[in-house]
Amino acid sequence: MSIDFYWRLPTHGCHATIRRGSYDRGDWSPLQVGNQTPGLTATGEDDGYRYIDHLAEIAKAAELSGFIGGLIPSFPNTDDPWTISPLLARETSTFRFMIAFQPGFLDPVHAARLSASLQRATGGRTVFNIITGGGGPSQLWWGDSFAHDDRYGRTTEFLDIFRGVWGGQPFDYDGRFYQVKGDQLSPLLAREEVPEIWFSGSSDAALQSAAKHADYYLSWLEPYEQITDKFARVKERTAELGGEQKCAIRVDLVARPTEEEAWHDIRTGFENVSDATRAQWRGQPTDSVGASRQAALRPTEAKRWDELVVGKNLWGGFNLLRGGPALGIVGSYEQCAEQLDELIGRGADAFILAGTPHLEEAYRIGEEVLPLLGRTAAGAALLEAAE
Repeated sequence: MSIDFYWRLPTHGCHATIRRGSYDRGDWSPLQVGNQTPGLTATGEDDGYRYIDHLAEIAKAAELSGFIGGLIPSFPNTDDPWTISPLLARETSTFRFMIAFQPGFLDPVHAARLSASLQRATGGRTVFNIITGGGGPSQLWWGDSFAHDDRYGRTTEFLDIFRGVWGGQPFDYDGRFYQVKGDQLSPLLAREEVPEIWFSGSSDAALQSAAKHADYYLSWLEPYEQITDKFARVKERTAELGGEQKCAIRVDLVARPTEEEAWHDIRTGFENVSDATRAQWRGQPTDSVGASRQAALRPTEAKRWDELVVGKNLWGGFNLLRGGPALGIVGSYEQCAEQLDELIGRGADAFILAGTPHLEEAYRIGEEVLPLLGRTAAGAALLEAAE
């Protein structure tokens, strides 16, 4: 059984430690002593390093540590993944770049040409994380006021055309959101491989679209019974269409030599959270089913770090310490490997992992956790079942 592991590239800056929330890598916070890329010279001037230099170091560290690629997130406060990817491709050899983007903001034919050009330039290292948006104020930032199910309908049509014009023949399409007639990629571009598509979304509308177009269905980590049920539903939908669905999980890890050290870092990080962050943590309006499921994992007025423990080696307050999903894995190297083995046994075919700081943790997870997979009790049971 081959399991693909991706790392996450923080396009919004990074923290030097999970124990405090300051963004001191990159220029998302005011430049001060101790900051990196850019940093300060002895005379207090910008040292000339850019954040792209730091992202390149993370990508190279992940590649060296056994990760086959990296997710490049896209939010209103990040650099753009389409711009970042070709720059980082020049710094790596085989590392794949998973570009996160919302289909509604690009013409599907133009997106196909962009994608084929990237495939041609990088030797086929382009992967897509298709996101359809969570509604509320963040969605309006993009100028998108479409209703939840309409956004997924638009995504489905986008991907219909995206794949259709790659087929080598003139392609016609008359949909609700898009219409094309006789469109196709040039023969030079059409011979490139269509990028692998990772699809996110927890609603019925999302699962229906994923069943039609996704190579991998991607979910944030959820309590194990929930995620087992979700994977079963999307695989059933895909089977009804005559296909076979692979599933993947995006999750942060705090992995340390001992469980005590891991929980100590979580406790320290929780105690250093500002009141402003706690207020923001209570959430903004959203019609995202996945975000709502994450919010349901945690008490909104938690006073102690251990109120957010939701299962063995599972903690539901990660989005207090950094942006992103709430639930993550905390424990010793062996315990983290055991949890990943458990998730593989429950249907995960791939992972996007992350840790803070992303540079150092790429090495740590790659060197200390990934080699233990299959050697834990859960991993041994999985191997035995496969025989």
